[in-house]
Amino acid sequence: MALPDFVILGAMKCGTSTLAAQLGAQEGVFMSTPKEPNFFSDDDVYAQGLDWYQALFDGAEAGALRGEASTHYTKLPTHPHTLERMRMVLEAPRLVYMIRNPVARAVSHYIHEWTEGRMSADPVSAFETHPELIDYGRYAMQITPFAEAYGPEAILVTSLERLTGDPEGELVRIGAHIGMGARAVWQADLGAKNVSSERIRKLPLHGLLVGNPVATALRRSLVPKALRTRIRQARSFGDRPELPDNLKEQLHQIFAEDQAALMELGLPGAREALS
Repeated sequence: MALPDFVILGAMKCGTSTLAAQLGAQEGVFMSTPKEPNFFSDDDVYAQGLDWYQALFDGAEAGALRGEASTHYTKLPTHPHTLERMRMVLEAPRLVYMIRNPVARAVSHYIHEWTEGRMSADPVSAFETHPELIDYGRYAMQITPFAEAYGPEAILVTSLERLTGDPEGELVRIGAHIGMGARAVWQADLGAKNVSSERIRKLPLHGLLVGNPVATALRRSLVPKALRTRIRQARSFGDRPELPDNLKEQLHQIFAEDQAALMELGLPGAREALS
């Protein structure tokens, strides 16, 4: 059956898109399209059936390592059935868990939701009413069930910081973990994926007034380019909300206990990823 040999489990806002692109550019490695099928986590996707999932890997050459990268797989408690579904299909996958400084991850997650118009510009209120901002950065909580199911040796923990600090070396280490026969080579021309600095704040009725071809054509014909540029800049990250220091300190305290628990799991790479 055409099934993945390895899975990048997340976490969200930790650079998994960049890692998936780099692995997909390696000889003998095939990454699914879409990059994040979220098959085991999302009920509506899982309902499409195993044949749909297998078809994502039909394009792999014989002998190639097949992989996918779905950040929803480590989003407890939002997606509670991920692991039980995965165990029924994947007997012994190699798993990669990509993390980053959990406070930085939480801030990036919040800004992402704010730009999409799903959270307010008041970060204190947002963190009080959206526990997922913290939960998705509780790395020990998220990865422990996978370690218990597949064994700690099946999981390599890496981080955005390590991939940024030593791209070639970290990619080689990840390649060895997933079973690449050849040494992985960093492809500098790919660049980073999901660069947040280019993201625009979505306003109410964004889809109607901005995100459709008719509105785009009218805007370009009626509104001078200089004015369009100023409007775009006004909606960019330059005016993004900032977390107050006391909230950041609370987050540091919350994540400290979880980081200690992650170290105790004995997962390969965890100590380095947290350093």
